[in-house]
Amino acid sequence: MSSHHATILVCDDDRLVLITLASALKNAGYDVIEADNGDDAILLARQHRPDLALLDIRMDGKSGLDVASYLRDYVGTPFMFLSAFSDDAFIAKAREFGALDYLVKPIDIELIAPAVAQAMRAARERESRSPVVPGHPPPVSQEDSEAVRLVAVGILMERFRLTREMAEQRLMALARQASRPESQYAQELVRSIDSINAVASSPAIR
Repeated sequence: MSSHHATILVCDDDRLVLITLASALKNAGYDVIEADNGDDAILLARQHRPDLALLDIRMDGKSGLDVASYLRDYVGTPFMFLSAFSDDAFIAKAREFGALDYLVKPIDIELIAPAVAQAMRAARERESRSPVVPGHPPPVSQEDSEAVRLVAVGILMERFRLTREMAEQRLMALARQASRPESQYAQELVRSIDSINAVASSPAIR
């Protein structure tokens, strides 16, 4: 995983910050995928499987923590956080969540590429010690389970062009049809593209 042509997902709802970060990383030789919201970040991560994600924690809609939870458990993409919060306890919690690094805004743009390179080295070391197997996540907490349910709703909205209310109703109906708890069905849905394809042909949604 060399720096050149490695793919970095950058997600920040501040367009100026997003453009600045993306430009710095492109100049350093990285391929960059840009997202200005958490839903797009998740969809792009599923599609492109980036080598690293750089996520703003505080965003409207899905937060950076929501996105990181999904990347950690279902895509296997390592991540680092951006935030204006500089409290040591908050930074420690972010690292406990699984972040490779935590950058405090405002960020010295000259430090971005070296920080990303260091995070990618740390990701390689972590993977060599404990390989990530996307699609086989550890048991999730109630908070993470709700985040996964929201991701599943978002997938149904995107796939079938539904409103959120309609997608939530469809998720409940599909879970009942499969005789599974909604939380379990949501996990299965976001775990695999194959699950989405199976939903598309299900009699329950025709």
